[in-house]
Amino acid sequence: MKKNTYEELSNEKLLKKRDLFKGVSIGFGVIFLLAIGIIVYILSVKGLKNVSIATLVPIFTLPIIFMPILINLSLLNKEIKSRKL
Repeated sequence: MKKNTYEELSNEKLLKKRDLFKGVSIGFGVIFLLAIGIIVYILSVKGLKNVSIATLVPIFTLPIIFMPILINLSLLNKEIKSRKL
């Protein structure tokens, strides 16, 4: 099993890294919601037959990019909780 790399970090670095991942996840969440809104608008205006399949690519790729960030954020939160910070 892979060793937890967050155990080696100091308290300050751990909190700083958590804040960074939290900001990045909020940013990706906002971008994801905007992309969904834009895709829904384009589909409602042009219709499904007149839209290229390439416009749906962000909807499928953003969750793949978003998942590792959320996994690392949850690992950081578990380590912070175990240290009782």
